[in-house]
Amino acid sequence: MTKPSTRTIVALAAAGVLVVIVAVAAVVTVAVRNATTPDPVLTVYAHGKSATVAPYRYCTVAGVADSGRLNLNCRESDITVPLDPAGGPVQISLPKKLADAPWIMVREYVLPDNRTAVRDVKTYRDFEPGTLALTVPSRPDPNLRLAGIELQLVLPARDETGHEFFTPYQAWSIKTA
Repeated sequence: MTKPSTRTIVALAAAGVLVVIVAVAAVVTVAVRNATTPDPVLTVYAHGKSATVAPYRYCTVAGVADSGRLNLNCRESDITVPLDPAGGPVQISLPKKLADAPWIMVREYVLPDNRTAVRDVKTYRDFEPGTLALTVPSRPDPNLRLAGIELQLVLPARDETGHEFFTPYQAWSIKTA
């Protein structure tokens, strides 16, 4: 039997390297295609403590129906992150994806009787475009105490009568009382 030439050995080695490269590329392609994008989270801070808030309602647009309505794929949970501001403000850090989208922040306060709720709504229009941090006072008035905050990403919607409004399709909730 004859000894393989150097050229044959180099060709076989190159072929082997090429097979390994193709196999790695195929594995990476499948992994990237099947990878899920994590849900966006809020980071909240109050009274020396921070917490990560995952969405309790998260919908993605699956398409548009013949009627023009959006088809949404939604999942919901009962996740509400507790955070005690101890009279200080609550700071919320928004990821860029949320900061650049239309959002509504619902702040709920309670009176000293602990029954009467006062809702205060702010929207992305109340802040500079691209705002990445929000500060929510926990006691804007001595008689009001912050009970919770809900941040919602919204879509414009229209009902059968032509009335236009916003509807939430993603939401994060923080309980402070």
